Amino acid sequence: MPANPLGRALRNRHAGERTLVWARPDMQAPASFTLISSAFEHGASIPEEYRGRFRGPNISPALAWTSSPAGAVELVLIVQDPDVPFRKPATHALAIGIDPSLTGIPENGLAEPSSIVGLRHGKGAFGRRGWAGPLPPRSHGPHTYAFQLYALNTRLELGGSFTLSDVADSMAGHVIARARLDGTYEIR
Repeated sequence: MPANPLGRALRNRHAGERTLVWARPDMQAPASFTLISSAFEHGASIPEEYRGRFRGPNISPALAWTSSPAGAVELVLIVQDPDVPFRKPATHALAIGIDPSLTGIPENGLAEPSSIVGLRHGKGAFGRRGWAGPLPPRSHGPHTYAFQLYALNTRLELGGSFTLSDVADSMAGHVIARARLDGTYEIR
């Protein structure tokens, strides 16, 4: 397939790592834990079957983590792409209400509705809820997908139409541990 002229023209435009929730000073934590996937290793390419809705089956990858730290009341998962050619990263998943006694989310567990008791989705890419797989502009270069898992010392009390901004503001000062897993995806 020939190169996409728009993707090539925007190659040097990226929201940037500093725009991720992970980079916010109020999201730092005294402890960390480990987040992994059986689908890909940290820094490696995300397999085709997890690609976005318009070009693939849009199935979320399985995720697993080490035990949540003592004092964790709720886990929050945020998946963002800081390589989009916009001012803010694209949100590919926003899930709250994850029970800290769990040690993972199965493949397609981020579908809407989720099979995981208590898990609630906020508005993500294109205003949709649930997993929105990688779908970067063709010829823009590789994109990083930052899977960010936060352990909180409180339960988030948010209405049904919550956004990333609502979640991040509510989490501020309550993050006791965090974990991150990065995958990449590129459409040439």
